[in-house]
Amino acid sequence: MLNRINQARASARMCGNTYYKPVAPLAWNAKLFDAAALHSADMAANNYFAHNSKDGRTFSQRITAAGYSWSAAGENIAAGQPTVEQVMNGWMQSPNHCANIMSANFTEVGVACAKNDASTYRNYWTMDLARPR
Repeated sequence: MLNRINQARASARMCGNTYYKPVAPLAWNAKLFDAAALHSADMAANNYFAHNSKDGRTFSQRITAAGYSWSAAGENIAAGQPTVEQVMNGWMQSPNHCANIMSANFTEVGVACAKNDASTYRNYWTMDLARPR
């Protein structure tokens, strides 16, 4: 996943109607992964798809709760795609998700997928992007 994200960031592209220049690669961050993994697992276990957790927490609150001190943060979520390639293709075709991936404001990332065959979408993906303080 990290390789695919950084391949996307290495090339100029349009995200909707906005042009993005190539940007520096992102570094993997374990705390961002933890925040992403907990949200994906929660969505899969509780059969919902949303940026806000069922308890009302936002992505930025979850990232902070994971122990990450951030100056900029963002989140992409997806549901249903069984592979990294499919979820990345979907995100890159979505103007807002693509903009997050291409943002020079972010320097680190963590991504996770949780699966629950009993839930509506089976696969729940969360990508947390941030820049430390």
